[in-house]
Amino acid sequence: RGRTVTILVGFTAGGGYDLYARLLGRHIGRSIPGNPTVVPKNMDGAGSLRLANWLYNVAPKDGSAFGIIGRGTGFDPLLGNKSAQFDAPKFTWIGSANNEVSICVAWQTTGITKFEDLLTKELVVGGTSASADTDQFPRITNAVLGTKMRIITGYPGGNEVGLAMERGEVQGRCGWSWSSVKSTHQQWYDQKKINVLVQLALSKHPELPNVPLIIDLAKTDEQRQILKLIFARQVMGRPFLAPPGVPAERTAVLRKAFMDAMKDKDFLADADKAHMEITPVPGDQLETLVKEIYATPTEIAQKAAAL
Repeated sequence: RGRTVTILVGFTAGGGYDLYARLLGRHIGRSIPGNPTVVPKNMDGAGSLRLANWLYNVAPKDGSAFGIIGRGTGFDPLLGNKSAQFDAPKFTWIGSANNEVSICVAWQTTGITKFEDLLTKELVVGGTSASADTDQFPRITNAVLGTKMRIITGYPGGNEVGLAMERGEVQGRCGWSWSSVKSTHQQWYDQKKINVLVQLALSKHPELPNVPLIIDLAKTDEQRQILKLIFARQVMGRPFLAPPGVPAERTAVLRKAFMDAMKDKDFLADADKAHMEITPVPGDQLETLVKEIYATPTEIAQKAAAL
């Protein structure tokens, strides 16, 4: 009671991760004993890697600060990113707001309308950093399946990539959450300003039955294993986590508060109004998933990292 809990966002304001954090921030305080004030704050940089490093090495370990990072950022050390200064299985995983499906899209003027077009035509896509989905997903798709996406990286967040598409600086985006499309750019989809080319996940989204799933496009077992390693992160579509070493009883409180908020009728009404998908995954399941991914056979992880 009387304390402030800070929810940090690893991206700029206005993108999908930011919207989920602010939505949670409006409601989770009611589910935490003492009803503390909850304040969202942005700490963007390197596709949320800056925040992940800060949470692991600097943030208070009393439960008063937690954040949301890119769904793939926790796997950066496994894929050889030397700038990742953390051991992901040791984070305090609180929960994910959804089990995510991401997509690759092309702007309406490119003439690229289906996945097969990517095998013969170059698509210039916007990215936020080497550790973000916007960069890793097209790079892996290029290397494993032979597509021809060229990545222009360095945008602060997804909102800026969207503006770059409108201005014609880039022609598309790959590694864009379907839930984020619906909450921030539903009009583009409805007006056919973007063509959805492929789904990046382990299973299809029910709203996109005719868009191919990347796992189904693999031609060998090795390709399938690499794609599974990369896209298993989709289960943790909007992951909230706290520093390592948060006391067990406070971890339990935060995890319960998170899941209680996900079921709260006012929270769900706000999410529905904003066209935001809520398919929550509990923190203990995220912890188990991260440990499983870090147990991937070394040779497969090394090949994925090399790609």
